[in-house]
Amino acid sequence: MSPRRDTPAPLACARRLRRLPRAEVLGVTVAVASDPLARLLGLAWLSRERAGEGLLLPRCRSIHTAGMRFELDLHFLGEEGELLRVEREIGPMRIVSERRARAVLEIPSRGA
Repeated sequence: MSPRRDTPAPLACARRLRRLPRAEVLGVTVAVASDPLARLLGLAWLSRERAGEGLLLPRCRSIHTAGMRFELDLHFLGEEGELLRVEREIGPMRIVSERRARAVLEIPSRGA
């Protein structure tokens, strides 16, 4: 779950995600929300195509989906990066939390 910059972001993903470090989490390489603006915005206001593979929010146990244009699958991760809980197809204007989580992986939902 440690961030790295050696893996470039896909060109199709939004510019604000391309500048972020990347990490491999649960077999997926995603941007890491490493600054306050990235943490605040998350994947909000982006199209599903521009969201890339997803976003890791370290030091996080609760997320909001204000401004989301597509559904998210949320993976709550523990201190060692272990999967604690998954919430699928979370729509806009929701708040979801997991008290034990130390990070949240947001992935664009692919549907059922």
